[in-house]
Amino acid sequence: MAGAASGAAAAYERQLEEALAFMRAGERFLVVSHVQPDGDAISSTVVADWMLRRLGKETVLLSESAIPAKLGFLRTANTIVNYRQQPPAEKFDRIVAVDCADFRRIGLPSELFAEGAQLLNIDHHPTNDSFGAVNVIRTDAAATVEILYDLIDHAGLTPDPEAAAAIYTGLITDTGGFRYSNTSPRVMEVASRMLALGAPGHWIADHLLERMTKPQLLLLKKGLSRLAFSADNRVAWLHIDHADMADTAAAPDDLEGLVNYARNVEGVEVGILFKETSDGEVKVSMRSAGKADVAAIAQSFGGGGHVRAAGCRLEGPIPEAIERVVGAVSEALGR
Repeated sequence: MAGAASGAAAAYERQLEEALAFMRAGERFLVVSHVQPDGDAISSTVVADWMLRRLGKETVLLSESAIPAKLGFLRTANTIVNYRQQPPAEKFDRIVAVDCADFRRIGLPSELFAEGAQLLNIDHHPTNDSFGAVNVIRTDAAATVEILYDLIDHAGLTPDPEAAAAIYTGLITDTGGFRYSNTSPRVMEVASRMLALGAPGHWIADHLLERMTKPQLLLLKKGLSRLAFSADNRVAWLHIDHADMADTAAAPDDLEGLVNYARNVEGVEVGILFKETSDGEVKVSMRSAGKADVAAIAQSFGGGGHVRAAGCRLEGPIPEAIERVVGAVSEALGR
């Protein structure tokens, strides 16, 4: 066992060295994360930008859509270009993709990749298919920022307070405020280091985990009025119609955290949020207590994620999506 652990550590070290060489070799980089970016995706974009600039590189930061408003406090977050509003005119031959479980998760920004473009893939999802020319994938990392911290340390750099805040943000959001099972001793070590370097941990926790917008609260009210359970009470779900977003003047990031209200009911093994999109699809978010691998379930519907947190999109009306996904989850729990 010790030999296997030593071999894995050596392989990871080689990945970090290859990633650092990739960053040093280019001059201008496009940094992208996944569609509908969350806290770790935006934080990772900001941290990758910080590192590349410390290495003397030029960067363009891009997201398929707008960043969540709550993350606007992060260094350079507001310089991330919204592809749907202002797609860059240039093509890029050096790309850094962060927190993307597979190539499809990059979305529309992939249209800006030049022919023969070289891509560095930095991620922590177990479903990652190593789509980069260089891949740094650590599935036991709680967040992609944890890997980026290792890369920064490997390069001999020290995060300044703003970079430390971004790393801390990625950790706190992907561990649910250090409550999820992915909160390892290593996570707490890195978080402690970021606090020592100036990250305002208490402010970040209050801002991201405690505060709610009024539209978010109104969405929660609508969702809870539709809360439903499977016959054995092991699966709970709620749904948000497209009209609900307009009725409450909610933004997409106001959906953040709603799925946890279904999952947090005592006895529930899997909580699910179904959200109807403007194009007639249904976005599905799943959270598991651990007895069901929701990443595998999401993959069966063309999505992905982690064992305890995953998502996918389905075509068709919400009732049909509920029937298909709840059925798949119940079957997985039965096994």
